[in-house]
Amino acid sequence: MINEPAVDVLIRKLGTEEEPISRYALCTVAAKRARQIIEAEKNLGADSNGRNKELLTACNDIAEGKVVIAKD
Repeated sequence: MINEPAVDVLIRKLGTEEEPISRYALCTVAAKRARQIIEAEKNLGADSNGRNKELLTACNDIAEGKVVIAKD
């Protein structure tokens, strides 16, 4: 279970005060970012042993503002 960063922090980072995103949308964005990280590591031939798991890295990227969502 991921406790840091908190889910509420991640929701605020991706949404706005007027239009917050849902937990489902957060899960979708985090999962997509984690798959991108896995694919990049696979293409580089990198091994993730001893490092953070991809989902934690994805959540940290969201918390740091490196990931944004596009509205249709």
